[in-house]
Parts: sequence; C-alpha cells; structure tokens
Amino acid sequence: MAKSIKLRAKAKDGTATVKALISHPMETGLRKDKKSGQPIPAEFIQEVVCESGGKTVLSAQWGSAISKNPFLSFKFSGAKSGDSIKVSWVDNKGNSDSIDASIK
Repeated sequence: MAKSIKLRAKAKDGTATVKALISHPMETGLRKDKKSGQPIPAEFIQEVVCESGGKTVLSAQWGSAISKNPFLSFKFSGAKSGDSIKVSWVDNKGNSDSIDASIK
C-alpha cells in the first residue's frame, strides 16, 4: 500500500471521478534553510501516471511550481464500479510510489 498517496474513485453513468492527495515536499531548490542559510535541494514530482483497465487515462509532467502535498482530481469516461485504478508518481531524485484501488 502506498504511503504517500490517498486515493478515492467513484463511477457514475460511465464516468469515473478520481481524487488523489499526494504527500510530498515539492521543494523548488530556490529556498534557503532559515538556520544554516544553505539552499534546500530541489525535490519535486516529475511524472504522474494513472491507469485503469490496462490503459493510461492520465499522464502528467510536473515541475517545481506544483505546491507541497499536491491534490489531483480528474474524470475519465468508460469506467464502471469495480474497475481497478492505479496512480503512480516519480520524482526528480528517483523516488516513486503507487497505489491500486477499486472504483466504487
């Protein structure tokens, strides 16, 4: 189970609404540590992919301008209750996480 992603997906009339909350610091690399004055290294999500039924339903390329702990919400058609959905991300340091859930 994913430690950094909370996911909810509901289907209605063939359209799924997906909501995901991702816990991630999303550092730009431009801020400095208040105590030491040293720059805080960049750490941000670069790619988010959502799949359902073996098909990619969303692919996003993110950068350092996305806020800390980003919230993602989107809809796609052709879904029904009981279908599976997978959300995954990869950041610029090579860290990644994913979660599989069932659409309600």
